[in-house]
Amino acid sequence: MRLGFVVNPIAGMGGRVGLKGTDGKVEEARERGAAPRAPDRAARSLAAIAARVDDVALSTWGDPMGAALAREAGYDPDVLGEPSGPETGASDTRAAAEAFVEADVDVVCFVGGDGTAADVADALSGTDVPILGVPAGVKVYSSVFAVSPEDAADVIATFERTERREVIDIDEDAYREGSVDPELRAVATVPVGEDLQSSKQTGSGNVESLAEGFAAEVDPEVTYVLAPGSTVGAIKTALGFEGSSLGVDVWRNGEVLAADASESEILDCLGERNVIVVSPIGGQGFVFGRGNPQLSPAVIRRCEVEIVASRTKLDDIGRLRVDTDDPDLDAELRGWARVRVGRFESRLLEVA
Repeated sequence: MRLGFVVNPIAGMGGRVGLKGTDGKVEEARERGAAPRAPDRAARSLAAIAARVDDVALSTWGDPMGAALAREAGYDPDVLGEPSGPETGASDTRAAAEAFVEADVDVVCFVGGDGTAADVADALSGTDVPILGVPAGVKVYSSVFAVSPEDAADVIATFERTERREVIDIDEDAYREGSVDPELRAVATVPVGEDLQSSKQTGSGNVESLAEGFAAEVDPEVTYVLAPGSTVGAIKTALGFEGSSLGVDVWRNGEVLAADASESEILDCLGERNVIVVSPIGGQGFVFGRGNPQLSPAVIRRCEVEIVASRTKLDDIGRLRVDTDDPDLDAELRGWARVRVGRFESRLLEVA
């Protein structure tokens, strides 16, 4: 197999520092102490591909977009070009994707988020070359991504057919202001496997009784880390404050300790007992790893986790997923989880 592999090295950097994305915010993310996320996820994916896919001829792009990572994974890659400057951008991603087509690769695998997916799909428009994303962005709405870096290797190793799938992106500036306006950017050819995620959809259902029941049972000595989303937003309202709809708020005993908090701010607020309240993403089932990177492994390991959702959302999902950047933590979180669906009711759902 001939595989094109390219990394957007800044993808996802704005997530843990509370910026909800990196578009136009790279310098601010760095000033807030953000660390690159994509290279580590690329390394995990390349290691898994090396272990699971035989006879791979790897093409990639110059550093920091893949060459060194490929060599560290044991490949002798064909480096087809170099970034245009020290700060990489969309034009570099498109140039790499176009070069992969010229090199007649079988699959283009990219590491990034929805914006990277749109750039790759745009460069490959008019071709039948399939693309597969390794998720490293903050939101990841599109259905061209594997569930995790390792799952990308499974898809590449096992796929026997392709299908057309949507590339969806949103305006990050509007997203930071609390408005979610998804836009269909492209339709791309994607290798089909069980470990592909679905498009982001919204769940529906009455969550008022769920929120009221939760609020009635809060413990004044517990610190609650309240995740983004409309379901948890209803709980914030029931607790008596207007939360940040797309951010993480920290609350204890009637007081908002931090609003729209970054990872470090959350950690600073935690007490002796802490509970993350999170709702899975509709249509995808992700509890951690999509839209809430502030809830990092360091935060999760210091908290209990309570999952809440409408019945309709769970019916659409089927199972839950996690992708925390920490494979050991992902393994610990897998199994059966109790999901609160009403004032008193709950359902068991598998975390896969």
